[in-house]
Amino acid sequence: MTTFQLLTSSNIETIISMMQDFYAIDNYPIDVAISKKLFKEFIADEKLGKAYLIYHSHGERTTEVVGYAILTYIFSFEYQGRIAFLDELYIKESSRGKGIGKQTLDFIKEQALLLNVKLIYLELENHNEIAQKLYLANNFKVHNRKLLKLKL
Repeated sequence: MTTFQLLTSSNIETIISMMQDFYAIDNYPIDVAISKKLFKEFIADEKLGKAYLIYHSHGERTTEVVGYAILTYIFSFEYQGRIAFLDELYIKESSRGKGIGKQTLDFIKEQALLLNVKLIYLELENHNEIAQKLYLANNFKVHNRKLLKLKL
């Protein structure tokens, strides 16, 4: 069984540890001190979004944290209100292929509807074919726009 818990300040160390593993997959840099500070800011302001820890039960008494999801908010005139960016979704390698990703997407969609979110965007690496299959199988569509960035 998979359950979800809203991130609290007492869980920051747990999510940071998984975030380091996630970023290591594509050799993304991570500054742990800055990430901790950002999580404190993120948790303190509900207008920024929600972060969830993903728990999975392996038996009656064994429940462990197996991943996390971060949903951030954006206001869009094009989509007539709040939209969200699924900024990160990470499942530990040992827990992949067990349906946890699909259950997490179902949970995120439920939460987004409750929060009156009009659309969920996400980005993923081109090489991550497993994640692409998961998202496409869960009604995400390839967006025919290019995502550009300007780092300040």
